[in-house]
Amino acid sequence: MRIFPALSLIVMVLTLSACQTAEEIRAADEARCSSYGFRRGTENFANCLMNQDLSRRADQRAFMESNDDFFWGPSVVVGPGYYHRRWYH
Repeated sequence: MRIFPALSLIVMVLTLSACQTAEEIRAADEARCSSYGFRRGTENFANCLMNQDLSRRADQRAFMESNDDFFWGPSVVVGPGYYHRRWYH
């Protein structure tokens, strides 16, 4: 099973290379809101920035929920509720 550590390292490097700093995210959001025609310092510009942030967070939540089975395994029905099967080695 020497493939798993190598694969884990590759995934971690790719994930970290895709990270953006808070300043880069803010600059991209400001550029997008400016391209929509909003002027800096206005309430509409601030609302646009807030909507960009809320949209990004909603996308993150949707991604995590859609990949829940991938990370934790399928849900198993036991009695009246659900639980996730977790494998411990």
